[in-house]
Amino acid sequence: MSDLSFNKVAGAVLATGLAIVGLRELSSGVFSQEKVEKPGYAVEVVDESAGGAAVADVPPDWGTVLPTADVKAGEAVFAKCKSCHNADNGGANGTGPNLWAVVGRAPGSHPGFAYSDGMKAFAAKQPAWDYEHIYEFTKNPQKYISGTKMTFVGLKQQQDRINLIAYLHSKGSSLPIPAPNPAAAAPAAAPAEGAAAPAAPGAAPAAPAAAGATPAPAAPAADAAKAPPTK
Repeated sequence: MSDLSFNKVAGAVLATGLAIVGLRELSSGVFSQEKVEKPGYAVEVVDESAGGAAVADVPPDWGTVLPTADVKAGEAVFAKCKSCHNADNGGANGTGPNLWAVVGRAPGSHPGFAYSDGMKAFAAKQPAWDYEHIYEFTKNPQKYISGTKMTFVGLKQQQDRINLIAYLHSKGSSLPIPAPNPAAAAPAAAPAEGAAAPAAPGAAPAAPAAAGATPAPAAPAADAAKAPPTK
């Protein structure tokens, strides 16, 4: 090969390499990715009765919500599960185990189904599928039990999970519904803006000011320091 031919080949290779590098830099500038400041997938439930304020998605009081839950609506929600499960008495296992009498049943215990190691580990710690564990599991199965075979994304609406549990409870459940105890599930309410703070235990209530009366000036700090402590 002559020097001229070699120079042509080397020049072509060099030009191709420069073109590839240039295109890569150009594409990275056009399609640059910005890192999120706070990664995550926080899911908040909006309570419309609270004026649209976000409230924590905590398990409800089962003795209050289950007797009034919509079982028919729960059956409609269960339609999303039918590709893998059935809830018929004596029904066959599918991709997932049969769910007849699952409420109150020991996890990982339905005959003939090959459970994942994640579910077996969960069963070693949890003796029964109670309302709270079904509630949390159906919200996000993969997050709640790592390694489970259940790839369903989960039910994000709280009422859908409540209705689904009510439907499953109607399918041969052995777990009784507890007595209502709404205070156990109610989050502590913050005082409204501008409302007076609650009085300390044992303190006498402040007397209302007379109409038109001028409020007395506050005592100087030095005088307050000299006052003897109360017992």
